[in-house]
Amino acid sequence: MAGPSGRSAGSSGWPQTVRKALASAEPPRYRLKAPRPSPVLDPYRDVILTWLEQDATAPRKQRHTARRIYQRLVEEYGFQGGESTVRRFVSQVRGRQPEPFLPLTAAWGQSAQVDWGEAVVVLGGRRTVAHLFVLRLRASGVIFTWASPTERLEALLEGHCRAFAWLGGVPRECIFDNAKTAVTKILAGPAREEHTLFASLRAHYLFDSAFCRPGEAHEKGAVENGVGYVRRNALVPVPDFPDWEALNAHLLAWCERERQRRGEAWEQERAALRPLPDRPFRAARPHVVTVNKLSLVTFDRNRYSVPCEGVGRTLTLWAYTDRIEVTDGERVVATHRRAYGRGETSLELAHYLPALARKPRAATHLAVVPKLPPVYAQVQRVLCSRRPDGYREFAQILLLHREFPAEVITEALEQASSQGLLEPQAVRQLILNRLARPAPEPVPVPDRFAALRVRASDPACYDALLGGNRR
Repeated sequence: MAGPSGRSAGSSGWPQTVRKALASAEPPRYRLKAPRPSPVLDPYRDVILTWLEQDATAPRKQRHTARRIYQRLVEEYGFQGGESTVRRFVSQVRGRQPEPFLPLTAAWGQSAQVDWGEAVVVLGGRRTVAHLFVLRLRASGVIFTWASPTERLEALLEGHCRAFAWLGGVPRECIFDNAKTAVTKILAGPAREEHTLFASLRAHYLFDSAFCRPGEAHEKGAVENGVGYVRRNALVPVPDFPDWEALNAHLLAWCERERQRRGEAWEQERAALRPLPDRPFRAARPHVVTVNKLSLVTFDRNRYSVPCEGVGRTLTLWAYTDRIEVTDGERVVATHRRAYGRGETSLELAHYLPALARKPRAATHLAVVPKLPPVYAQVQRVLCSRRPDGYREFAQILLLHREFPAEVITEALEQASSQGLLEPQAVRQLILNRLARPAPEPVPVPDRFAALRVRASDPACYDALLGGNRR
């Protein structure tokens, strides 16, 4: 049988298109051997390639996106084409293929993901950046969050301690990014060198650690989304709290509501968690410090007082998120609220009393006095201006702190100042009177008596008795 051209069907003279159609189960497609010309974009190809080459030495998070390239072309060169045209060309140059993702699952109690985020809050009337530690259980989705003034190692340790205590157990594995607080060196593949204290935390709670590939935070996407979820649902509108304790009480109550919402899943997850260890972990960084002649130790550009007997000695300072503890062996010798500023000095009067007993004249300008309640500065001014040796009386008043509670001395000083009785013996007597006769406890009034109103009596009804007029 002859074909359309008069040739036999078995002949090798079939047209090329027909031979391709017979050789493939799918119809042949037309493929460009060279990119189509683009009169609008072609004049700018070299400019775009130059920008992309410069990105090789730019910070990873400050490189050109296709949108930014389009904006620069419009602003700097008056480009008239569309953004999609630029996107196609940039995609061809970079040769990017969308990365495939695999569906993952986790058994009950098996896995948790950990991350940090930031949120703006108002604390004590000041706008403050709160660092949010977020831990999310992978199977049940139960989420825990805690606000910290920092993301340093001690905060990472404390966040885990708080989270495990709140959960009442420990997951078998926690997944992290490669923050320097946990990882000191990234090795080949999944191997990491961990910070010593972070490794101690894992050994204490008996959980395994896994780390995302560098720059691939999406590998712990559950907690990445969880950070935003906390911000949107627990901290909108911007909350106003007096201090960190109140903020974290609010966050803990929110976490509890979220946990109750996942009741059945949470019960299964809780039953599979590992038990907590018998002793809590010390969530603090140790530092070796030397006490100077002013009975101060320095940490993080701030200074903290210790008992004056420690001058010249080497002690251990433990940096917690909210406080500083100084220890001599196992004994805690000083505790201060942690300062996060620069050049701050935290003083405690009790640390200087032994030296003050030997050097009473220092009471005239003692640096710790302005940090005490205002009544102390008032008494200091009065006594030191009354006569040249008034500092001795003020020193004797300060030394009362070796015998009596600070709050009782403050109350007695306020009473003595109002009555003009500033002699040390008079203040001591007022303190003894307060300790001997403590303020009575308030008596609760039943609700049924709260609305009662007693009419005031009229003493005029007794006038008749004064006049001897009796009936």
